[in-house]
Order: sequence, then C-alpha cells, then structure tokens
Amino acid sequence: MDRRSFLQRLTFFGGGVVLLGSSACKCGESSEPSRTQAAAPTEPPHLSFTRAEYAVVAAACERILPRDEDPGAKDADVSVYIDRILQTPELTQMRTDFAQGLAALERRSQRMFQVGFAQATPAQQDELLTVFKDSPAGSGEAHFFELLTVLTLEGFLGDPSYGGNKAQVGWKLVGFDTVGTMASAPPEGHDGAKCLHTCGRHP
Repeated sequence: MDRRSFLQRLTFFGGGVVLLGSSACKCGESSEPSRTQAAAPTEPPHLSFTRAEYAVVAAACERILPRDEDPGAKDADVSVYIDRILQTPELTQMRTDFAQGLAALERRSQRMFQVGFAQATPAQQDELLTVFKDSPAGSGEAHFFELLTVLTLEGFLGDPSYGGNKAQVGWKLVGFDTVGTMASAPPEGHDGAKCLHTCGRHP
C-alpha cells in the first residue's frame, strides 16, 4: 500500500488513533493555540525540548514519514506540533515518557553507531527505530515508538492551528477539501478523553 492509500485509510476508517493531542487541547481553553502563536516571538526556540532533543524529534519523525514523491514530516512541521502539544497540562505524563524515550534513543545511537541519532544516516536511524518498534510490548522502548508514531501522524494530519500540517500538506495528500469548512472536530465515534488516558499513560 502506498503512502497516500495508507493515510486515506487511516484518516477515514481508522481515524480514532489520530487527534489524540488535539483532543487534549480542546479539553482546555479553546484559545490556547492562538495564545501560543501570539507569544511565539518572545518564547524560547522550543517549548518542550532542548535544541539537541528537538533535532532528534525532527529526525525521528522524518523517518516515520520520510519525504519521497510526497511531503514528509519535516515539510508538515510535525516536530513543531509535537513541541507545542506536549505543553498541554493533560499530557504531562506523556511529555515525561516521550523525553525518556528520546534519551534512550540517543543512548542507543551512541552505543551502536558512536554518533547521535540526528547525525546518524537514514539507514542507521531506521535500524534504531526498528529496535524500538520490535521491543517487547509494555517496554519503555515500545511505548516511545507508539507515542512517536501517533504524534507524527497527528502532526501530519491534524488541524494546522496546532502547529503541524503546514500549508495543509497532509490534508491535500489524502484529498481532504477544507474550502469553506472547519476541520477541527474529531472523527465520528472518537472518544478523545478515553484515548488520551489510554494512549498517554505508560502501559
């Protein structure tokens, strides 16, 4: 299945895994995205990560959705979305888990390839992420890979007001026409609160 078909199927048939963070934002003040954007000029470069951590996030997201004939995670500013969404108070535990996963990924990269993850080759990065993906269920590595995948897809397909899906590249890829519409509601049947508490907690 090519990427376009995969994302279309995910969006229109399995969309419940997407919009986890967006649902969390909607549980708080509705003006949160606009406040964040308005304060951007005086905010630090990154809200949830150090400069080094942010480089790892950007590199890892790009391996989940690499650019080919279609836009990738970097084109959609997925790492910007993750950096912002993890500031949501309801996602404090997720932010901790994600930071621990980033540190573990960096240690594994140094041990296996003697370079940081962001400096590793794409093939080496894929090998490292595969190790995490194939880790035992319930392990910290497997949990981090799950969070990374979910948040990457959210940033690629979610409402651009949350920082990702730059220029609506994700929506355009799946043929989602947003002219004259407000595409901020979760998919039909999606229980955002339940998904938040289930996916945002370490197993």
